[in-house]
Amino acid sequence: MVEWTDFERTTITSIFAKIDYDKVGPKALSRCLVVYPWTQRYFGNFGNLYNAAAIVGNKMVAAHGIVVLHGLERGFNNLDNIRETYAELSHLHSEKLHVDPDNFRLFADCLIIVLAAELGPAFNAEVQCACQKFLNVVMSALGQQYH
Repeated sequence: MVEWTDFERTTITSIFAKIDYDKVGPKALSRCLVVYPWTQRYFGNFGNLYNAAAIVGNKMVAAHGIVVLHGLERGFNNLDNIRETYAELSHLHSEKLHVDPDNFRLFADCLIIVLAAELGPAFNAEVQCACQKFLNVVMSALGQQYH
């Protein structure tokens, strides 16, 4: 079980309450697919992903980015039970989708960049630390089926 400070709990919840999922989710996933093009292999049915403009303008990429953020919402609503919260998604990504678990880290890195851009000075080092910890715990939970 992960130990969360009051600051971390408050910060994680408030960050996700502040952001616009319809904006941040698509930006983070688009960035991931552009910066790490090998991650595109899991999105073969999304149509044109041939360049950055196509990825950014792809409605399926945008929709999935929003889905991913809502998936993270499950984590911050269950901070004391993250491993169990993501057990089913871990199984899906491991056994059915065969997603390389390193891709969770790549997406998390892109999300941190987007959050920093969206929140500006409010996304200081302490806030980033809390967000990184949360994302690391989620990534670990998503990767549990792989071990």
